Amino acid sequence: MHNGRLTAVTLETVTFNRPHRIAFRLVRGPVPYITEQFALTEHDGTTSLDYSGELGTDFGIAGQWWAGRVAAAWEAAVRSSFAGIRTEAERRVRPGTASA
Repeated sequence: MHNGRLTAVTLETVTFNRPHRIAFRLVRGPVPYITEQFALTEHDGTTSLDYSGELGTDFGIAGQWWAGRVAAAWEAAVRSSFAGIRTEAERRVRPGTASA
């Protein structure tokens, strides 16, 4: 407990499959399992970055309710990050833009 609140400690593994994939898997944490993957694919000179994930729950309906709330917040964070990544990637390919 920290300041009267429960805290969760998590441990994840990260797998890099360069240059195509970064995967995360929960080893220890407050839910039965979590898997996530960021994948890069190339088609006709265009690279796409895709995200997928799965969150396992326990405690029946209560766990499913909680997971829905947590997943919605996490998916919003991923969408926000992707928007920033897209903006930066597009800035770097515009003519006359430094690619630092």
